[in-house]
Amino acid sequence: MLKEIRPAIILLILLTLITGLAYPLAMTAIAGAIFPKQAAGSMIERDGKVVGSALIGQEFKGDQYFHGRPSATTAPDPADSSKTVPAPYNAANSGGSNLGPTSKALNDRVKEDVDKLKAENPNAAVPADLVTTSGSGLDPDISPEAALFQVPRIARARKMPEDRISQLVTENTQGRLAGVLGEPRINVLALNLALDRAASK
Repeated sequence: MLKEIRPAIILLILLTLITGLAYPLAMTAIAGAIFPKQAAGSMIERDGKVVGSALIGQEFKGDQYFHGRPSATTAPDPADSSKTVPAPYNAANSGGSNLGPTSKALNDRVKEDVDKLKAENPNAAVPADLVTTSGSGLDPDISPEAALFQVPRIARARKMPEDRISQLVTENTQGRLAGVLGEPRINVLALNLALDRAASK
């Protein structure tokens, strides 16, 4: 019986070493050599200090900054570990809210967000990505329309001309991949860093 089992055990160990160790290490080394920035997490730096990643959104609350999409990620409640509390852009708990179109909680939250945004900019239609969460809850990008919607609020808060802020939106807009895939988008962290630089001048 050992004669029949021995080749299977050897094959299992061999394939585990190849596919579980050698292959991942080789791919990591190749990725690090060809795409070092992406392999290191696409970190964004300011003044030599890492301030975030281009792949994971951050929560910006102040009126002087562009805001990203809402995030439905959660974290354990410090007071009661059997419950969760909202923790926007929590990379340790990526995921959506699982609330559907018939959910009263979802409808109430979206209505509240829409009302708040309409008060902020009553002359424009509210872009959908400013009131809907992404599937991961970590989306770092917004549409150019969502960024332009926020320009009047930021201009008031920073006492900057709206056309200068709109120009920053245009300069930081990334087009479709290969001109065909996806939609134009703007990384919120990169845009806010560009906004800080422009304001300091």
